[in-house]
Amino acid sequence: MQPPRLKAGGRAFAHIAQYHPELTALRRDLHAHPELGFEEVYTSTRVKEALRLCGVDEIHDGIGRTGVVAVVRGRGQSSGAMVGLRADMDALPIAEDNEFSWKSCKPGLMHGCGHDGHTAMLVGAARYLAETRNFDGTAVLVFQPAEEGYGGARVMMEDGLFERFPVQSIYAMHNWPALRPGMVGINNGPMMAAADRITIEVTGRGGHGAHAYQTVDVVLVAAHIITAAQSIVSRNVRPIESAVLSLCAVQAGDLGAFSVLPGVARIVGTVRTFDPVVQEMVEKRLKEMCNAVALGFGATATVHYEHIYPATINSEAEALFAGDVAESLVGADHVVRDLEPSMGAEDFSFMLQTKPGAYLRIGQGSGASGSALHNSRYDFNDDILPLGSALHASLIEQAMPLASL
Repeated sequence: MQPPRLKAGGRAFAHIAQYHPELTALRRDLHAHPELGFEEVYTSTRVKEALRLCGVDEIHDGIGRTGVVAVVRGRGQSSGAMVGLRADMDALPIAEDNEFSWKSCKPGLMHGCGHDGHTAMLVGAARYLAETRNFDGTAVLVFQPAEEGYGGARVMMEDGLFERFPVQSIYAMHNWPALRPGMVGINNGPMMAAADRITIEVTGRGGHGAHAYQTVDVVLVAAHIITAAQSIVSRNVRPIESAVLSLCAVQAGDLGAFSVLPGVARIVGTVRTFDPVVQEMVEKRLKEMCNAVALGFGATATVHYEHIYPATINSEAEALFAGDVAESLVGADHVVRDLEPSMGAEDFSFMLQTKPGAYLRIGQGSGASGSALHNSRYDFNDDILPLGSALHASLIEQAMPLASL
């Protein structure tokens, strides 16, 4: 057996490193069989098989449709404490461009965000916790479906997740190519932005391109809306705050009808913010601006504004604790305590709205391909599997320590 390339302190890492090959095999099998949100039938089956072999105390499936929850009880139960760990399981609708033997076997689908690795890391933690039970309380391991745009965390919660498993706190982590392997990043506030979806429908009057004066040109109106919208952040959001407004696609008319002006144009995009006050202001200004611009041209504009995911905001005490746990494994010089927030979004945010907890980044480097997340050449770095598992397990052990330890 090859020793792990990464080194870390603590008995959890040393113990888990012994089954690094099995974790790698599981991770690569999941990578080869990607499934979209709420379709994780193969994935959840493999997770349940692995958990049975791990010897966890309880396995609950069908929570949030394809979600799985495992329960591991510690050697002691006097504390009455219950702490949760969460990993996401779903893949992306991307055609994989890699050539290794474990590449996706499903055309148009791939694990382009590392959820295969997240799942394997939590299975590794489950095995270690079930074998050692060096904690006083109950560990709840949440294998969540449908993180990528479907709100699987919210669906699990609506299905009674926290009523059935009333954890006092919950933690999750995500691989991060921008951090070197062996590094851990966190901060005690916002980690990921809120994600909102915008759909703007502009209605005018279509007609012949040669007689444009007889029309209300929605292409012209859409162009003005797109330009004007870029002033909302730059002229309404304070420079020390953060917001992004991106209009990403426009649909109007038929490319084969070069002389026909359409009667309807649609614009879609996204807004990203951290502060609910800023989020509310951007929504209000966008609706006002779209209506005013359209009215100026004799058209109408309807803005459908959807709040998809809230901001992922760590609770301070749990973030400080998680940073301390990471330091105990990799040392203070390998923990970034003030990691810059990302304008990406994450549905673990729903759990953090209900329970105290923290979301961590585990460095994995960019790999040989240099690919970032959501890229057709991305692959999870298997070298970090034991460290991720040990970090999960150490959160449990240090949150609910045995009195004799």
